[in-house]
Amino acid sequence: MYRPNFYESTCFRCNEIVYQVDRVGPLKDFTFFHSGCFKCAVCGTKLTLKTYYNNQHWTEDKEVYCSSHVPKIGPGHLDNSSVGIRSALNVPRTNNYVNEQIRGLARNSHDNDYNISRGDVYVSPTRATNGGSVHASPARDVSREPDYQYGRFDASALHIAHALKQTELQKAYHRPKEKPIDCYLDRDEQTKLEMKHRQEEDDLYRKFSKHREEENRRIRDEIQDEWERELERLTLRFQQEMQVKKRRPDSEIGALTLRHQQERADLEKNMTLRRDKKKESLTRKMLEHERAATAALVEKQSHEMMELIQERRSEYMAASSLYVDGEEAPPYPARAPAPQPPLVSKFHIYTDPAEFADVDKIAISVAQEDQKTFTDLVRQLVGRCASDVEKARTIFRWITVKNLNNIQFDDNLKGDSPLGLLRGIKHGTESYHVLFKRLCSYAGLHCVVIKGYSKSAGYQPGVRFEDNRFRNSWNAVYVAGAWRFVQCNWGARHLVNAKDAPRPGSRGKQDSLRYEYDDHYFLTDPREFIYEFFPLQPDWQLLKTPVTLHDFEELPFVRSLFFRYGLYFSDPNTKAVMYTDSTGAATMRIAMPAHMQSSLIFHYNLKFYDTEGDGFDGVSLKRFVMQSVVGNVVSFRVHAPCSGAFLLDIFANAVTPREYLTGEPMKFKSVCKFKICCAELQTVMVPLPDCASGEWGPTKATRLFGLVPITHQEALVFAGRELELQFRMSRPLADFMATLHKNGVDEKRLGKFVQQAVSDDVVTFYITFPEEGQYGLDIYTRERGSSSGLQQNGSTEKEKHLLTHCCKYLINSSKRN
Repeated sequence: MYRPNFYESTCFRCNEIVYQVDRVGPLKDFTFFHSGCFKCAVCGTKLTLKTYYNNQHWTEDKEVYCSSHVPKIGPGHLDNSSVGIRSALNVPRTNNYVNEQIRGLARNSHDNDYNISRGDVYVSPTRATNGGSVHASPARDVSREPDYQYGRFDASALHIAHALKQTELQKAYHRPKEKPIDCYLDRDEQTKLEMKHRQEEDDLYRKFSKHREEENRRIRDEIQDEWERELERLTLRFQQEMQVKKRRPDSEIGALTLRHQQERADLEKNMTLRRDKKKESLTRKMLEHERAATAALVEKQSHEMMELIQERRSEYMAASSLYVDGEEAPPYPARAPAPQPPLVSKFHIYTDPAEFADVDKIAISVAQEDQKTFTDLVRQLVGRCASDVEKARTIFRWITVKNLNNIQFDDNLKGDSPLGLLRGIKHGTESYHVLFKRLCSYAGLHCVVIKGYSKSAGYQPGVRFEDNRFRNSWNAVYVAGAWRFVQCNWGARHLVNAKDAPRPGSRGKQDSLRYEYDDHYFLTDPREFIYEFFPLQPDWQLLKTPVTLHDFEELPFVRSLFFRYGLYFSDPNTKAVMYTDSTGAATMRIAMPAHMQSSLIFHYNLKFYDTEGDGFDGVSLKRFVMQSVVGNVVSFRVHAPCSGAFLLDIFANAVTPREYLTGEPMKFKSVCKFKICCAELQTVMVPLPDCASGEWGPTKATRLFGLVPITHQEALVFAGRELELQFRMSRPLADFMATLHKNGVDEKRLGKFVQQAVSDDVVTFYITFPEEGQYGLDIYTRERGSSSGLQQNGSTEKEKHLLTHCCKYLINSSKRN
């Protein structure tokens, strides 16, 4: 294998030896440069590893260029010398067949009765029956004529329909590659405006500091005056009592003195507590005031920065094209548009975060260094971005990649620098949404801060938004021709335990925040965002039909993973609070998309809503829930064991059959929660048999093990005193085992009543029930060992999996069945 020798390399530019201390590289095809030779081959501009470009259109060119001089592909030829057009011109012509569904029949057609006017619409018979009046002229189906030799070329043709769909998406979201901000706005000019803004912020912070000192002095003086008055009153009373008891025994005088000292100590303690409470209340009010003043200043400064960028951009566009390939596109709006629902969804902008792999690498690389100014930071982030979406993406990823638990901040940092804002976010004095807005303004993107309610840490379904406990703020950024939501805080971190929610301004419990990137909160669709966030201004819901606060409270409590897996509620009446019927039963149904049915596994947890206890009369509440899967719908049927309120938490995880068969523990995350209310219970509910957790029925066996049921396809089985279950193996399985369970009966006693046999690809389980009643049957299996390698003696080592739970049945045994 060839290994380049980095210690004896030569400079590509001057052909002299490059030593390690002065080396830049390896670059394209293991080329190296002296740091002094690392310049643009055209203009000589000094380059860095972040600002250099290679020629992507000629593999033999190993030179380095700046962004302005990197070679680009020119316009193609669209004359008759073009290969594609030349081949089209050479196609044999025919006069016999006309595409009537696109052009209509010619005037000299023999069937003038079938001429289609411009205002008429052709509708197939199957589509005309969908309700509503549709006027259509008749059109003949030429494809059924005997001499018709060609396929259909209208929009119903499969390949054309697909192409039309792709063209529609590209028209909606394709935006030409824009030149970097360096082309039309000088860095020094932007830095000058930033320094002016910093001076304004310094003046504001000095004003805050002066106000804090004045308020602290006022409270201290008030407490001191009150202390002196109370102490004077206490001393005067002591002196009066001493005058009365002057002729009394010394023991009484001593007791009086001790009481006075105790009262003085209690007074001092009470005054200290009152001072601390006043200072805490004042600090909270001042913090709110300072945040509001800071937000107003950031709004003003962002407006000024946007005006500067738009002015320079317009001047540049008047003289030259703003786009790299000479394409044209609608200009980015100079003023922030009014809030309107986006015409296209996030899915049409991008379907996989991997599409931003290169952009994300830039953000992660920049995040590893410290920048002193916002101008330098944003230039490094968006310098290679081709569109407004990519600009917003790099800013979002730079913020979310910063793990504040691992960053040690200098206490002397200026609060108006990038690191100073991050330090403020860690200590609760600054916020993610202000930082995102500020960075967007430096990149020339319109961004707003939206205030409202959120179903954040500590929230449970059924809670009303009656105070400021769940107030929150987030952003909307104008990209891809519409306003789109961004929640940097939730995209960067989440709480390990919702009960440990840190309060604003507190420095404790930072360990309860786990930093884990969540792409759901970048450009989130409004129809999904509304499940977790409710803006105070209805227009900023970005929905065609805004919902009320009451509607927001009733929406099911879902988490980002719910949408990441493409889940949805098959019953439109599903709400955050579900009520049981007279038997104490309530059912929640979640539908899965087709591509996730083979990999999604669900689990659940049931506990009391108020006390968080998870048992009833010594039995786990999980045994009062029956989970089953039919088709693409997973159902959770809860049977309340008593009246009251319960909390159902549903978890999910996407695994492959191979991962499941290893038997290794799997990590599940919450996708949704429900409050189950049972007003009264007319039927006594008994718990389900103590089987393995998870879904009932054979669906999991087919999905993960390829074990297809022959005799019983449903989770619930009605049998007599004997039962025979059969499955067909679609892939090799071995070592089957089944266990029988019944409430109040030892599992070991029931072991002898279950037997199994395998014949070819059919496995049969024989169950004999010792008595009537309800039973649970667990079935376990594993794949046959596969060859994993050769041992030293030449024998083949077999990989052996643990026995893994395959499926379970709920069986009602009775002589009457």
